Amino acid sequence: MLTLIQAKAIMSAALAYAGTAGLKPLAIAILDSRGAQKLFVAQDGTSLKRGEIAIGKAHGVVAMGIGSRALHKMAQERPYFVEAATHAVGGSLVPVPGGVLIRDAAGALLGAIGISGDTSDNDEAAALSGIAAAGLVAETGA
Repeated sequence: MLTLIQAKAIMSAALAYAGTAGLKPLAIAILDSRGAQKLFVAQDGTSLKRGEIAIGKAHGVVAMGIGSRALHKMAQERPYFVEAATHAVGGSLVPVPGGVLIRDAAGALLGAIGISGDTSDNDEAAALSGIAAAGLVAETGA
């Protein structure tokens, strides 16, 4: 189970990374393994729908069980499948980098993080920094 303490550690480190790297304002959503929101933050200055995109990145990877880089590749290779999967999960699936599964050292799924606000690669880098700082394992789907 992803604890609130772990989620806060991930969030704090991801925000610190974003500040150090000079990223644009981010929205960050952390979900548990059931897809329930554990923690959410939108930095001052995020654009209107960044929160929904961050949630969609996190929800999509939990729903499909793979990181968003794999979802992105799948969307390019099998767009009709990803479109159908998006519909099947209630529309909350954003298949671009920035959605990362969170696992423990043994590989058990704890949850996911979705970040939106900068480039997809920078969103993902912030997620990876947060997960590593919490001593957990990231799965991007690369």
